[in-house]
Amino acid sequence: MSLLSPSSFFFLSLLLVLPLSLASSYPYKASYRIDCGSATSTTDPFNTTWQADDRYYTSGATSIVSEPLHFRFPHEKTLRYFPPSSGKKNCYIIPNLPPGRYYIRTFTVYDNYDGKSHSPSFDVSVEGTLVFSWRSPWPEGLARDGAYSDLFAFVKDGELDLCFYSFATDPPVIASLEVQQIDPLSYDAATIGNNHILVNYGRLTSGSNQWGPGFSNDADDFGRSWQSDAASRSPNAKSSIKSVTTRERITNTNQPPNYYPMKLYQTAIVSSGAIQYNLAVDAKLDYLIWFHFAEIDSSVTKAGQRVFDILVNDKNVTRVDIFNSVGSFAAYSWHYVAKNLSSTELTVKLVPVVGAALISGLENYALVPNDLSTVPEQVIAMRALKESLRVPDRMGWNGDPCAPTNWDAWEGITCHPNKDETAVVISQIDLGSQGLKGYISDKISLLSNLVNLNLSTNSLGGTLPSGLGQQSLVRLDLSDNQFTGSIPDSLTSSSKLQLVLLNNNLLEGRVPEELYSIGVHGGAFDLSVVYICCIRRGRNDYDFGLPQDLMSLSAKRNRYQRQKSLMLLEMESQHAKGLPTLPLNPR
Repeated sequence: MSLLSPSSFFFLSLLLVLPLSLASSYPYKASYRIDCGSATSTTDPFNTTWQADDRYYTSGATSIVSEPLHFRFPHEKTLRYFPPSSGKKNCYIIPNLPPGRYYIRTFTVYDNYDGKSHSPSFDVSVEGTLVFSWRSPWPEGLARDGAYSDLFAFVKDGELDLCFYSFATDPPVIASLEVQQIDPLSYDAATIGNNHILVNYGRLTSGSNQWGPGFSNDADDFGRSWQSDAASRSPNAKSSIKSVTTRERITNTNQPPNYYPMKLYQTAIVSSGAIQYNLAVDAKLDYLIWFHFAEIDSSVTKAGQRVFDILVNDKNVTRVDIFNSVGSFAAYSWHYVAKNLSSTELTVKLVPVVGAALISGLENYALVPNDLSTVPEQVIAMRALKESLRVPDRMGWNGDPCAPTNWDAWEGITCHPNKDETAVVISQIDLGSQGLKGYISDKISLLSNLVNLNLSTNSLGGTLPSGLGQQSLVRLDLSDNQFTGSIPDSLTSSSKLQLVLLNNNLLEGRVPEELYSIGVHGGAFDLSVVYICCIRRGRNDYDFGLPQDLMSLSAKRNRYQRQKSLMLLEMESQHAKGLPTLPLNPR
């Protein structure tokens, strides 16, 4: 998938965000408006409250734009940025959202807030899918004025993850964030499904100036803002186009599932010649194009008086007779999916057949397929490990551990698709010598695809969790820590174990004989340099003796660690540099 360029779909002029003005009949109430970087709640001139930026973010710092007077609203003047000390991946995580579809809008601005005259390069993801890509240098107007961008996405797990991924040392920035619940069946979700994000590449109103939330007091239940279509029309056709408007009531508006406002259909453009739009897009994606019409010319009184064809990239996709479909002064919408575009321009043309062509509005959305995400129970495990291991902010353990898949996974983590390639699983955790000071959460048992676990040379303590020892586990290195207690029996459950290093800890109790058998089969098992050591008692058990028995431990180790292959000797010699990578299939 090609990266989505801000210049393709962002509003490049300074836009104004107004309240969502939900009608009393509108049933979807979950919403957030966050003034990123603000220490206090703010209220804009339209009496909309923006809550303080005192929660939901994973890390970062705050600042203000260099020219506050250049911006009209408080939520455009403050920002949150994520310096390198916050890690490469940072997120806003919005909790307690009912599962469903959401309208999400951000305002992004640089305005030389840091005095470095270097607009940053970074990516933005929603629910683990890459949606926006900012690349330095930004166009001058965009860097100074900022831009709003929006999309529609499904939230399935009760929380929304909006994440930022930095490039080199560039700190990502965000000035405001809006989240509004919308009808889950909107935009033909029944056909398209809930496995795509709809990224706005143009939401146009015909025959009108900009309006809606962000431009005027005109309401839109979803919070959509509508731009004038004038800049998107082909220059060759502008001279023959006329604007028409009405104050008459338009029926079929503000209705589920799309809740289109009446104002959209009270203006239009008409032309006796072709009306053509040239829309900037990114190649290799599908686009959902939504057309809006209303017959607001009272002289059209029957079917057949106004008929025109719609062509998308010169392909005739339908013929429209508005009066024949819905009569006069009634809203009519039709949509079409343009698939796998090979060009960076999408052309839409309305060609008259009888009378003049007419259009009230046009929407264009990129259908961005949801990226693979980490298996939910493994996300739970990794978040628990983040807390129990006290992973520092600099490692960027935020959002989904493995998604988007075209970003690097969390630092020290390796991921792979599962067998049927419907999700991603954790196959390796390599956190040796990271200054960790916590303990191993028992949620580690949920990492059922874990092949390699290296937590060596830290200051971890506590007991080893009973769930440690997944069937998939091949290499385990917990050496040079402060673990106490006994070795859990679960560690013997993996028949694939080739390396177990537990030396330099404070372990005690029985040692299952199965672990010693690893050495017999050419693997390595090391309990050396512990404070207490092994004495044979029964057939399957080893108890720990006192430190003076170290010589007997050494003899016993030699008994079980027989002839070793050159590969194993090399593996042990590299232990201080981290566990080796073996050609294993983690699936």
